[in-house]
Amino acid sequence: MSEQIIENHIDDVFTGDTRKNALEFISFLRKNEMKFERGMGYWEDKFYWLIKYRSEYVCFILINSDEDETEPVGWVIWMDGGTSCFTNNIPDKHTKEVAWKHIDICGNCGGCENPGGSHQTIFGKGFDNVCITPLRFDNPDADTVECVKKLVALRGNDIRRNANL
Repeated sequence: MSEQIIENHIDDVFTGDTRKNALEFISFLRKNEMKFERGMGYWEDKFYWLIKYRSEYVCFILINSDEDETEPVGWVIWMDGGTSCFTNNIPDKHTKEVAWKHIDICGNCGGCENPGGSHQTIFGKGFDNVCITPLRFDNPDADTVECVKKLVALRGNDIRRNANL
């Protein structure tokens, strides 16, 4: 399936605020020159996209309508923080607090280098057992989507800054 289908799949699966929030987030990503790639391997048969900026991962999105899956029905955004995004940048207080509420605790799926996750400092606060994708947003509401947009912008700035080193 091609990357353009994400909006069509959102239209097919969601209604109301969920649909509106998901489409608004996808539009934001496209306006900010993010590239969408379909997941491979384990994710190949799912509606899963890797979101990149300048060939670096920014986030990952799953649109799930299958109640038999291990992931919740709805949509999930996992953030990639690179090596410094969540330590070298400090967002506004509200965004920071929303991020802290969405720390992705390792579920031992095999994706993390260290089984059980690792200790990470995210916006000045330490957390144990954090997944390789340190932030996870399940079915984000409009306020949370606005915060995730700010986190995406921080990640984009981090990618640009590291490219100029």
